[in-house]
Amino acid sequence: MKDYDLKNPYTGDTIATYNLDDSKSIHSKLKKALEIQTSWANMEIEDRCQLLTNVAELLIERKEEYAKLMTQEMGKPISQGVAEIEKCAWVCDFYALNAEDLLADELIDTDADESFISHDPLGCILAVMPWNYPFWQVLRFAAPTLTAGNTALLKHAKNVTGCSLAIEQLFLDAGYPEGCFQSIKSGHEEIEKLIAHEGIKAVTLTGSEKAGRSIARTAGENLKKSVLELGGNNACIIWEDADLDQYISTMATARMQNTGQSCIAAKRFIVCADIYDNFIEKFTAEIKSFKVGDPMDKDTFIGVMAREDLAEELQKQVQDSIDMGAEVILGNERNGAYFSPTILTNVTKEMPVFKEETFGPVAAITKVANREEAIQLATNSRFGLGSMLFTQDIDSAMDMISQIPDGAFFINDMVKSDPRLPFGGTKASGYGRELSREGILEFVNKKTVYIKK
Repeated sequence: MKDYDLKNPYTGDTIATYNLDDSKSIHSKLKKALEIQTSWANMEIEDRCQLLTNVAELLIERKEEYAKLMTQEMGKPISQGVAEIEKCAWVCDFYALNAEDLLADELIDTDADESFISHDPLGCILAVMPWNYPFWQVLRFAAPTLTAGNTALLKHAKNVTGCSLAIEQLFLDAGYPEGCFQSIKSGHEEIEKLIAHEGIKAVTLTGSEKAGRSIARTAGENLKKSVLELGGNNACIIWEDADLDQYISTMATARMQNTGQSCIAAKRFIVCADIYDNFIEKFTAEIKSFKVGDPMDKDTFIGVMAREDLAEELQKQVQDSIDMGAEVILGNERNGAYFSPTILTNVTKEMPVFKEETFGPVAAITKVANREEAIQLATNSRFGLGSMLFTQDIDSAMDMISQIPDGAFFINDMVKSDPRLPFGGTKASGYGRELSREGILEFVNKKTVYIKK
């Protein structure tokens, strides 16, 4: 078993040292998950929902503790960490309240005396999760998946191992049977072997496009269902009649929350010419108003990036775009894992900051002549996670719904996840859905039952 250290990205201090699980340990955990799965699936749904309520209550009790852990491991501003834990409690409460109805048999009128669709759990589900929202990404998968009667193995990002282990303990403390939810510490080779194992019935990944292609390939070769939530370079479209006084804070937050490290962040700002100068002035002032500094300070809005190599990669994307003609009007300074809030103008569709995913506090701004050009440019992307449009002309905005090929389209608000609504993307942003009814039905067998008496 190989040791690895976790370092605080803000202080550089070593937080903890962990060992990777070897094959024997991983398969022991899988065996435990398989052994408990039948009795877990046979538990009354109201009892599983009660355990989920217990999780929600513990999350609220421990929100400061968990937020501090996230801040130490990946640099999340602590106030945003608290908000993340509160959102995790929300998704647990949502499914605790609604799972029984969402999983109920669906009656169908046919020639049979009785026919319906039964929703049965698939079995043990493997989740591969990222570091940027280390609790939320996991809970939005685990809450519906476990409540549907599945068991789960979590392979979390290495740099948030403490969060991974804390989530496993959270479920145990809430009263879940041992083996129902387990964390594994492994490399990519072990994950590929695990996907191939007959005990794993499906796999879900939130992560990069590269990781998604690898997971999907292995799952496909083994005829396993997969759900992929991958990257995005969401467009924030600002038409000439947008109410900047009301929404400029939303636009800035859409780019800079979580220090810009969000798949659904507004990454490309596409601004109609008539409002462009006013937007630049107000947007720049709003970005400058965000407090930058120690992520442990509750007033800090922008801290450090999760790792220095990520800041280096972002710096290269920005510099390559500058070399192609982009202009820096704010920021573009790096010190270790810190990257200053940055605004680039004169951005064209050929530049890395336009066509690639920029995972950090960099806003790329493009001026367009009119609404039609704005929509055309916004949809010019390999990704399809979400788009947002700011305008007072709601009727015309609603006419654009069919023209936006993404998984989400938000009018006068930032793209965000909500337990009541399905979440997922199209194109290189992946497939499948999390949250809402669609999320809890991703990992069930929709079984046709046909009865003649």
